[in-house]
Amino acid sequence: MMIKQLPISVRASHKSDVRSQFAALCYRIVRGKPEILLVTTRGSGRWIAPKGWPMDGKTPAESAAQEAWEEAGVIGKAHDQCLGLYSYNKTMGRGVGLPCVAMVYPVRVKSLVTDFPEKGQRQRKWFTPKKAAARVQEPELARILRDFDVRVLK
Repeated sequence: MMIKQLPISVRASHKSDVRSQFAALCYRIVRGKPEILLVTTRGSGRWIAPKGWPMDGKTPAESAAQEAWEEAGVIGKAHDQCLGLYSYNKTMGRGVGLPCVAMVYPVRVKSLVTDFPEKGQRQRKWFTPKKAAARVQEPELARILRDFDVRVLK
């Protein structure tokens, strides 16, 4: 029996207190093989998976899908199955780093739109899992990308 992920509440917290984020592993299948969509950060331009803070009333997977929409224009289906997690320091301004843990949820991309909230602030590009893993800086995220197998999704 599969247990459904319930929405979370963040009303009692400030975003600066929450150190968990939800990331989207955006993927599509081309000629039987997966491709992974990465986006660049707004600041340094390095390649990342779309991610963001928990959203009140949304499941972690729904939050990841929302971030994929805002950062990359992804329209797709999120899976409630967490693929893993990775840690990193989020730069919060004035050089202050906030330690974060991002939980990664797969989002199957049905389409990409050309007009989305962060258009013009980020680049987006499709990669093979191996090449996507080589582009990101976080070793745990690289492992998740490299080892991604759509057959494990329920």
